[in-house]
Amino acid sequence: MSDMIDLTTAEKSMKNALEAVRNQFSTIRTGRANPAILDRVEVEAYGSRMPLKSVANIGVPEPRMLTVTPFDPNSLKDIERAIRDSETGINPMNDGKILRLPIPELTEERRKEFIRVARGMAEDGRVSVRNVRRNEMNDLHELRKEGEISEDDERRAEGELNGLTTKYVKRIDSALEEKESELMEV
Repeated sequence: MSDMIDLTTAEKSMKNALEAVRNQFSTIRTGRANPAILDRVEVEAYGSRMPLKSVANIGVPEPRMLTVTPFDPNSLKDIERAIRDSETGINPMNDGKILRLPIPELTEERRKEFIRVARGMAEDGRVSVRNVRRNEMNDLHELRKEGEISEDDERRAEGELNGLTTKYVKRIDSALEEKESELMEV
């Protein structure tokens, strides 16, 4: 009967939690120019809030410089304001056609702040993984109560589920370690 217990959905959800954490990490800036640091910037344009990348092209002409070229030159000021007001700590330079975003060296204080943010993101990911485990455990318990699976099958599936949980929490932790060391690079 244990073939009824399919944990692929649970594993897929855990994998999604890991990917979400990695995507969030890419929005934290390090000392290098990376267009992903602008992913959370939203621009007030055409009467609504839109992601920056839907109103402009983002380029990386050199390792410590980003350029933002608006599709509509009239939105340049709005884009500049959105970047300046974001939490990236970047001050755009406007030449009338494009914005140049010099990526400043991170101060020790800023590095620690970004590490704190990354740790919060990682914790959210761990909580998501544990929530998947909890929900799946509840489902297994229900199946056992309804007599659809045996106690042995329930225990075996719980063991597998705990193994998956440990595996994905470790992957989140190692992604966090990578991000922290990237942030501490000078």
